[in-house]
Amino acid sequence: MNSAGKLPTVNIEGNVRVERLRHGLDFLGLYHRHEIHNLNIIPTSGPVMVITNHSLATYDGFLLGKAILEGTGRMPRGLGDDLLFKLPYLQELCWEVGLVPASPKNALELFGRGEMVALAPGGMRESLRSSKDRYKVLWQDRKGFARLAMEAQVPVILAACPNSDRIFKVYDSPWTKQIYDLFHFPFPLFRGWGMTLLPRPVKLTHYLRGPFFPKLEAGEFPEDAVQRFHKLLTLEMEDLLTNRDQKRQV
Repeated sequence: MNSAGKLPTVNIEGNVRVERLRHGLDFLGLYHRHEIHNLNIIPTSGPVMVITNHSLATYDGFLLGKAILEGTGRMPRGLGDDLLFKLPYLQELCWEVGLVPASPKNALELFGRGEMVALAPGGMRESLRSSKDRYKVLWQDRKGFARLAMEAQVPVILAACPNSDRIFKVYDSPWTKQIYDLFHFPFPLFRGWGMTLLPRPVKLTHYLRGPFFPKLEAGEFPEDAVQRFHKLLTLEMEDLLTNRDQKRQV
């Protein structure tokens, strides 16, 4: 942040580290034959929230952001886990590519500027789930995003990438759960292509749906509206993740 405590604007042109990241994403996009469907539903201007599922690979979210930027000219500002902003080098890169620490305050500031805010409500917990739980949405106790959309009165776009759960095979391990609960640190047991840690070359497609507009019905309590909106978005995301032929592609 700058001296006034405001979130910085983003200028990615001419930044060597950002260019290296872009080249890496270009390669990953080709490797996974990445596509995005229904990009036209994203508003051309004004504040908007983009919500995605969270895979262990994580970089599918960056592929989404790159596709949105190249397809619409709008740059998503991602809300990132606090851990990202505590690691040397990585924290600087996060700021440079437009990520900000996840908090309602930061999101509301970006909405106030008319920006696009992207987040994965399931967070690290969802990314660490085992492959037996692939395509599941772990948002039961994550209602903050629905409350935030309701408070800011911004439309919500859902972006699901079902096959991102097939990039790695993640094993169910009590150690993973205990270490996360105790230290909020990822410790997954997983493998990729064959017996290696190389990502499987599965085809990745992001499916967009929306926009969904939060609203308070006549006589409805605000928290009831949040619950209703949260349920709607959760069910819609579950449908996107489980009812697509793309899940079965390799």
